[in-house]
Amino acid sequence: MTKITSLEQAVQTYGVEHWGAGYFGINKQGHLIVRASKDDSRVADVKEIIDHLVGENKVKLPILLRFPQLIASQVRALREAFVQASREFGYSAPHLAVYPMKVNQRREVVEAFLQEGRKYGYGLEVGSKAELYAALALDQPPESLLVCNGFKDEAYINLALLGAAMGKNAVVVLEKLNELNMFLRLSADATRKPMLGARFRLYSRGSGRWEKSGGETAKFGLTTTELLEVIRQLREHHRLNELKLLHCHIGSQVTDIKRLKNAIKEAARVYAKVRKMGVDIEYLDVGGGMAVDYDGSKTSYEASANYTMQEFANDVIYIVASICQDEHVPEPTIITESGRILTAYHAMLIINVQDEIETVIDEIARTDVDEDDPQAVVELRDIRDTINVKNYREYYHDALEQKDELFTLFNLGYIDLEDRAKGEVLFWQILEKVERFARTSKFPSEEFNDLKKLLASKYLCNFSVFRSVPDAWALEYLFPIMPIHRLNEPATEFATLVDLTCDSDGIIDQFVDLREVKEVLEVHPYDRQPYYLAILLIGAYQEAMGSFHNLFGTVNEADIIIDEEGRFHVQKLIAGHQIGTILDLVRYDRQTLLDGFRRNVMNAVQWSHITEEQAGQLLESYQRLFHNYTYLE
Repeated sequence: MTKITSLEQAVQTYGVEHWGAGYFGINKQGHLIVRASKDDSRVADVKEIIDHLVGENKVKLPILLRFPQLIASQVRALREAFVQASREFGYSAPHLAVYPMKVNQRREVVEAFLQEGRKYGYGLEVGSKAELYAALALDQPPESLLVCNGFKDEAYINLALLGAAMGKNAVVVLEKLNELNMFLRLSADATRKPMLGARFRLYSRGSGRWEKSGGETAKFGLTTTELLEVIRQLREHHRLNELKLLHCHIGSQVTDIKRLKNAIKEAARVYAKVRKMGVDIEYLDVGGGMAVDYDGSKTSYEASANYTMQEFANDVIYIVASICQDEHVPEPTIITESGRILTAYHAMLIINVQDEIETVIDEIARTDVDEDDPQAVVELRDIRDTINVKNYREYYHDALEQKDELFTLFNLGYIDLEDRAKGEVLFWQILEKVERFARTSKFPSEEFNDLKKLLASKYLCNFSVFRSVPDAWALEYLFPIMPIHRLNEPATEFATLVDLTCDSDGIIDQFVDLREVKEVLEVHPYDRQPYYLAILLIGAYQEAMGSFHNLFGTVNEADIIIDEEGRFHVQKLIAGHQIGTILDLVRYDRQTLLDGFRRNVMNAVQWSHITEEQAGQLLESYQRLFHNYTYLE
């Protein structure tokens, strides 16, 4: 692994140009920068933003930075991709996007999408009653759709009826056959009814971690027999004209374009056959799944994508157009529900390194060895002093034997803790030399590959994996991570990142790379000065999925806008959870806590453990700490 010695190597090592999609870069000061849109001259210096927030606004880390302009840029890119594809293949029907709220339900995110999407008639997709309830209060463009997916009960359908009554273009998508009777009954007397859609189960499957979302055993969707039964029942009730949309979806983050093309072919063919049955379908909803290239490798690896947004649009338009022409049916309005690609880039988490957890601390380690020390310790000292680039392979194996001997002697009670400590320090010093020799060798042996991770520092960082990047823990998912400053200095250390939680899984030890998955991150030596890292591309799913493990709550947030002159402006600050607010989520009422604490303090006074004056001071401190940030300050 090459050490970083210049800005160019920093760009290469952290892969900014590969996964950044034109939004991120490194300036001459060695700071991470963000562009307002792809290849834009308007840039913001992330280090300057953090210095401003921490210095002038007294905002404490960790901080989630949002850049709403990146959402708008992605919406424009999606629009332009489908306009270009339609023009190239002569497709006459429109393309409409709907944003799936499950990707990130935060109001700021949804409103940023709608603000730009309004220009193109883009709407929303919901999958639950709560999402629908929120969507009904949002300002959608009049021509846009409100697609209602997910399993439904009467309350869900009644909400959709409210939306239709107020003028929303709501579409109730049937996920199960028994939802049809409920819809027919509840909407029978409605003056303005929602449109009806049907989600059909594709034989085709996606690729990557979510490929089970498609295929014959998928959780959602009607079988072919059930779809025909829906058509039969609607015709019998003289309401077939209400079925306007066919929907399919093969999963999130579909990494392989071939899988998408197969799914689109099948979906377009189903549309054509249904249309030829006399059903006036207007919309073909091909679902979401457009993948984000998190590692920049442009492959079908689960954290990447082997296609671009333009290739996706071209394939959708071309395939649907070809099949409609072949089947002699009208071209449908194409609906897409790709939310990850629209929101992932806009958010980054800035964390600060609190400390370095070292395996051996040389400053306090004793390595003075004399001939009275155990033989294993003496041997380890001799190996450390005489190992070189020519003999390191042989001496490495000798060191392993002596380490085993050392622990055997300790377990048998023949050596004391001081001897054991000496041996441990000597062994780790030998490993550091071995790793250095192996790294410079033209033909390093595979047995030394694990030494990088073994010798890597553990940087204790002020965040919770479970709260902010839960899929890094649950799914071993990859996100770009890099320092936001000092990028013009050599990054001479390797580290894994550990969080604040009391959980061994609270660690990030997999990092993006163009050719492999790295087990360590190149970092700068921690010198007790503020050192900031960014976890990027976390604008999709992470906030909705985050848990409150150890009661670390939501983090402080800042919405950042970049003006025409390239100056950044803090549009909005949102405070993260305090101790009191996070406790309220788990049913600890503030007054009940105060009463309980006061009771315990008074008991301590009664038992003469403390004075009444001390009791008052304790109560005051307890009440004041109620408002502290849940993360380290």
